[in-house]
Amino acid sequence: MSTASPVRPYRERLWPGPFGWAMVAVAVAVAALTASPLGTGAVVVASAATLVVLVGGVLLTSSVVAVREGELVAGSAHIPVHLLGEPRVIDRAGVHAALGPGSDARDFALVRSWLSGAVVVAVLDPDDPTPQWLVSSRRAAQLAAAIRQAQAAHSEQIG
Repeated sequence: MSTASPVRPYRERLWPGPFGWAMVAVAVAVAALTASPLGTGAVVVASAATLVVLVGGVLLTSSVVAVREGELVAGSAHIPVHLLGEPRVIDRAGVHAALGPGSDARDFALVRSWLSGAVVVAVLDPDDPTPQWLVSSRRAAQLAAAIRQAQAAHSEQIG
C-alpha cells in the first residue's frame, strides 16, 4: 500500500498587471466625467456600471493555470501530466528567447507579458504535434513543483 501524500491541486488566475487595472480605473473615471453633466446620480450609476462590466470582463477573460486530476490546465487547453517531460522554470529573458527567433511555431504558449516567470515543459506524446508548452505564472516554481508531484503520483499509480 502506498504511503505517498495526496497530490495537492495547484491553481492560479492570471489577473492583469498594474497597467491593466489602471486602465479599468481610467475607464471608470471617463465614465464618471462623461455622466457629470447629468448630475451626481448619473455619475454614480455610470461609474458603478462601468466598474461592474470591466471587472466582470476581466474575470471572464483571465486565464486559469492549474494542475488537477492528473492534468496541466492552461486556459481552455489541458494535457495529462504523464505525457509531459521535466518542467523548467524560466525568467522573462527565457520567455523572450522561447518566443523569439528560432522558436517552434507549434509550441503551445499561454503567455502574459506582465508576468516575469513561466514554466516550459516538453510534450512526450509522439502523436501530439506540439513539442512543448510555455505557460506564464506568478509562481512558476510552485507550478513546476505541482507538475512534478502530479507526475510522481501518476508513476506510483501505474508502478
